[in-house]
Amino acid sequence: MELKTTQYDGLTKQLIERSANKDEIAYFKLTKEKLAIREAEAEAKASAKSALFVKLGITEDEAKLLLG
Repeated sequence: MELKTTQYDGLTKQLIERSANKDEIAYFKLTKEKLAIREAEAEAKASAKSALFVKLGITEDEAKLLLG
């Protein structure tokens, strides 16, 4: 898969599309990895929260009422 970069030149009002360079590819991969980590953490947090509600025998709405 080849990554492309699109830039807008405000003076000529042209879109310039080119292949991404090594730094841009590395940045893309790093950002993609960070996103995957955030999603995994959010999923783990949601699972832990759900397990706690089951353990306490309450629903999420009931927990909101207690904490809100």
